[in-house]
This record gives sequence, C-alpha cells and structure tokens, in this order.
Amino acid sequence: MRRRYQQGSLSKVDGNWIAQWWEDGHRRKRTLGRVSTVKKTEAQTALDAILAPINARAQAPSPSTTWGEFVSNTYLPFYSRKWKLSTKATNEDRFRVHLTPIYGERKLGSFSRDGLQELLDEKTRAGLSYSVVAHLRWDLRQVFRMAVQEGHLLRNPAELLFIPRDAKRPEHTVMTLKEVQICFAALEQRERLIAKLAILAGLRPGEIFGLKWGHLTATHAEIRQRVYRGKIDSPKTNHSVRKAALAEGILDELREWKALSRDTGEDAWVFPTETGKTPLSRDNIYRRHIGPRLKAANLGWVDFHVMRRTHATLMNEIHDDPKLVADQLGHTLDVSQNVYTRASVAKRKEAVDALESALPVM
Repeated sequence: MRRRYQQGSLSKVDGNWIAQWWEDGHRRKRTLGRVSTVKKTEAQTALDAILAPINARAQAPSPSTTWGEFVSNTYLPFYSRKWKLSTKATNEDRFRVHLTPIYGERKLGSFSRDGLQELLDEKTRAGLSYSVVAHLRWDLRQVFRMAVQEGHLLRNPAELLFIPRDAKRPEHTVMTLKEVQICFAALEQRERLIAKLAILAGLRPGEIFGLKWGHLTATHAEIRQRVYRGKIDSPKTNHSVRKAALAEGILDELREWKALSRDTGEDAWVFPTETGKTPLSRDNIYRRHIGPRLKAANLGWVDFHVMRRTHATLMNEIHDDPKLVADQLGHTLDVSQNVYTRASVAKRKEAVDALESALPVM
C-alpha cells in the first residue's frame, strides 16, 4: 500500500502549537504545547517524531500499486476535501458500485485504453444512462491523471476515452400549463404548496425542505441552505445562494400554512416532521403523498426534476430575459438554457414563421 512521504504542518491556534498530518487516509492533529512555553524548534522536533514512523512506511510510486489502494488511500482522500456532501456521496457510490468491484485488485500498470473503453461500452449495453457513463469516463480520466502526476504511470490510458454513441440519453420532459393545473388540483394543501414552490418558484427539493420561517419575506425566500439525505448542507453552488422571488398566490398559501403550523418561530422548519425537530424527507413525502396522487391523475412521470424543468421552460416561454430565469433558478445562464429549458414546438413554430415572413417575396 503506497503512502506519501509528508512533512505535516505546524500552526499557532489560540496560543497553542497545533500539528497536523495525514495518516491512513485521515487528517490527524495534536496539540504540542503552549506557544509561550514551547519553542517552535521544539514543536517541529515533536512533529518530526510523530511523522518518522509514518514516513518510514512510505513507498515509492509504482505501477504495481493496485487500483483499490490508490483510490482509497490517495485519490478519494485528496479530492473528497473539495466535494460537497452530495457530490462526495454520489461519487463514492459510483466507485463502490461500478469501478472498485471490477478493478480493485488490478495493478495500475495493467490498464489499457482499449480495456477501459470496453468497460464504458459494457455499461452502455447494460442500459446505464448517458449521464452515468459520462461520469464514469470522468472518474477514470481523473484517477489516471492523478496516477501520472503521482509518478505511478508515464501516461494516462484513460485520456482518450469517449462516451459510446448509443449511450441512452434521458428524455427531459416538462408539463404543459394544463398538466400543471391538474398537478395542483390532485394534491393536498401541504403537498400542493411544495409542488408550487418547485414549479412556480423553481426551488430544488432540498431547498424547499431546508426552508425555515425566518428565511421567508414578503416578496421572496432566502435560499441559504438545503437538506441532503437528512443532513443540512450549503446550497448546491455559489449561484444557488439567492433570493428566490415568490408569487402572490404562493405567499398567500404560505400564510395559510403558517397559521396551521405548531411552531412558526424564525428557526422552525416550514415543512417539519411530526416531532418538529427535523425537516420532511423529500423521498418519503414523494413516495407516500405526492407520487400516488400524481399517478392517479395520469401524471406518474412527474417528479421534482420535471417540476423544476417545467418552471425553467414555462418561464422562458413567458419572459424574454433568460438571465432572469437563470437567477431565479440559481443557475449560470448556460446551464439554465442548455440543460433545464425546453422550448415548446409552438414557440419554435412562431420563430420559424417569423423567419419565413422576414424573407422578401420572390
């Protein structure tokens, strides 16, 4: 198992010498004494003594290092430091399910470009979505790029990998205005309000269930946090921290819901569980209350992704300012236009008719 040679770090924190280093994939730290009584050279000597047995186990980079060793001890500990909770969970799950069971015992030097491409081809034939295959390609390229940088390999066997042409691309469906009306009519008060926050305000489900009464104003919702797998996390991106405008009808329904709520303090959840201590679970509320009612209304294909995509598409139909729509969604402009927005056939028909009418009569 390869471990890096390291020097650790020494810093002053609250008048103490604090040593930090990596060991077995985890960051460790130890207080070495008061700055007023321990000289820096003495603290450094103490740190060197801690690192000596760790560095004694360090091995030189080698292509014989296995995939499992490299990913577990070098790749994931390094990159997971910059990943958000949701990204970390998703990425680690993908390694656990799709890559490590196959490659765990393989030596880094045994991989070839064609063999790695065959894996992507197999995953495509197995019916995995375009998105998953694309992420696996990214994982492979990133792991082997790091292996090259670390000196295990001379070149990256995954650099030229491509996504197979027949990778299954999802159909990004959206609701029509009529279907939106049917959706709202099919739901009870609480679930209808949740759906309206997704469809009319464009909020992500984690942002909806992360709302507290103190986040709501007379015009908008302050998006400061989200809930992911039951844990409170920061919003998905920097653009996601925003003031999401709320329509008057939603504001009225929020006031009605607040009047029925047991705890309406600034720090209370807008959509709490029965105990009031935690927010509702997105998956539970959809599985038990929203999904069955939408299925009965012939809208079983509608989920939170469809709701948010519907917001982007309908807003784009109504407004000529794509930046306005992107800001409401908490997106950059390119993501809002290229990923979430779907121009309707009617809208495109108007566009081609306008182009045709602009041509001079022959």
